[in-house]
Amino acid sequence: HCSEVKHSILLPNSKAPHFNYVGDSILGESVNLGAGVKLSNLRNDGTEVYLRLGDSRVGSGLRKVGAIIGEGCQLGCNAVLNPGVILGAGCSVFPNLTVSGIHPPNGKIR
Repeated sequence: HCSEVKHSILLPNSKAPHFNYVGDSILGESVNLGAGVKLSNLRNDGTEVYLRLGDSRVGSGLRKVGAIIGEGCQLGCNAVLNPGVILGAGCSVFPNLTVSGIHPPNGKIR
């Protein structure tokens, strides 16, 4: 109900059911977005989205990039993923967090 999906791919059994925004993103199989999750796809200044790898920044070459979320990830209610976030398979994001960067599989993001 009231979710918006724009230029994104949701693989089988992925869910974005309640008040979600999914922009320019890829959701792996069996991903679940809790109510109110936002996958941001545009920086506030409108410039190129960078991916953060440790202390390094790698340019995407794109102005709009959402999130790439591995299979089986669970995102808690009202979590926000900044542009260019990558979550490895099986990650859990706790509710009400703002997430940046790249996270390895099976991580607990608190």
